[in-house]
Amino acid sequence: MRKTWSKPVILHGIGEEGEDVVVDCSLGASWALIEDWPEEEGDELDKALLVLSAVAQGKAKEEDGRKALISAAREAGVKFTD
Repeated sequence: MRKTWSKPVILHGIGEEGEDVVVDCSLGASWALIEDWPEEEGDELDKALLVLSAVAQGKAKEEDGRKALISAAREAGVKFTD
């Protein structure tokens, strides 16, 4: 069952045509990091993917996934609203 976050994270300008991407769950965060992310490498990116995988397996909390996405965004210089 997909759990939505209490507050979405809006990633500005990373969509396919430069549009904002609204992320409201860990699955959506995984997709954003894999499909839309402007960087191919990064410590926080790698960490976020691991945390989001743990969330999917029930081994981490949804909020951990949200925090990991924000850390990856900071590392990559992606503007966001949380």
